[in-house]
Amino acid sequence: MIQQRNVAVCIILSIVTCGLYGLYWLVCLNDDVNTVSKTENGTSGVVVVLLSIVTCSIYLWYWLYVQGNKIDEAKTAKGIPSSNSGIIYLVLALVGLSIVSYALMQNELNKLAE
Repeated sequence: MIQQRNVAVCIILSIVTCGLYGLYWLVCLNDDVNTVSKTENGTSGVVVVLLSIVTCSIYLWYWLYVQGNKIDEAKTAKGIPSSNSGIIYLVLALVGLSIVSYALMQNELNKLAE
């Protein structure tokens, strides 16, 4: 079971803590998507954060695309119409709006948790 999170609170906390909460949120998002998509032995959230830092966000872009596809597959499995979330998350991140990608991802996870 995944925890529903208030998207507005997550964004505000990320801004107030100068991005530190955003890193925690990234770990939670990764773990929740792995749970929803039933991915066993998936990449841990801590590894995602470390690789994103080491690669100057290049790994983050790849990760956002893959997570979007995993969410789409989980939505399809539940009979919920899906869009091309991976590309949306990637494009937003490429223009510097990764936090919007996180928010959209959290919104989809909240819907899947119901």
